[in-house]
Amino acid sequence: MRISTTDLQNAFGKYLSLVEKEDIIVVKNGKSVAKLIHYTEPDFFVVHEEAKNYKLTRKISYEEYMALVNSSDQRFELINGEIYLMASPSFKHQIVVNEIAGHFYSYFKGKPCRSLTAPLDVRLFGFATKFEEDPNVVQPDVIVICDQEKVSEDSKYEGIPTLIVEVLSPSTKGKDMAAKLNLYMKSGILEYWIVNLENRSIIQYTFSQERDIDNMILLMEEDTVKSNVFADLEIPLKDIFEN
Repeated sequence: MRISTTDLQNAFGKYLSLVEKEDIIVVKNGKSVAKLIHYTEPDFFVVHEEAKNYKLTRKISYEEYMALVNSSDQRFELINGEIYLMASPSFKHQIVVNEIAGHFYSYFKGKPCRSLTAPLDVRLFGFATKFEEDPNVVQPDVIVICDQEKVSEDSKYEGIPTLIVEVLSPSTKGKDMAAKLNLYMKSGILEYWIVNLENRSIIQYTFSQERDIDNMILLMEEDTVKSNVFADLEIPLKDIFEN
């Protein structure tokens, strides 16, 4: 479509609507002087739990992530430059988290390490040498930390958890079993448990000092999960799933 500068001035709103359908050439004294095109805001802040629904335009910076966090009452995670909106956990999810946290509390009471549950920001940076180079912020369901001095004044944990537990929800499977698995492995976490509510099982990963998978085992309801890092830390799965 071609219009004169006078037409544009007299009906600017009209042409803003029309430009959504086609480009508009602005003409003055018989010459083309400008072109109006439809502008679509970059899809930076598509937030989700299901990675399969995500369309990445570019990596999100930590500053952009914090701007979103500070402007919202909802919880978010930042993983590999992608922002994930954290859905409210189910009743069953919370029961299982509490069962595991209860066993951990009893085991670690009086010991130098401590178990904690979400929400707590854990700042990881993978293979990078500092957080600013590869910022990731997660809120695992349960963590065990042995470096409590790494908790900052604003209650952000900036150390490396020794053990992490994630309880799967239908919307978090892809994130917990792929994106987080890779992040935790390359960040130096030593052990990672993925709890599956549907088939009442746990996948237990142990990572090497070289930050690779050292061992992986699938445990079913009749089994007992035994930590490969903490001696005598073991939980029968029937205790976790009894409800």
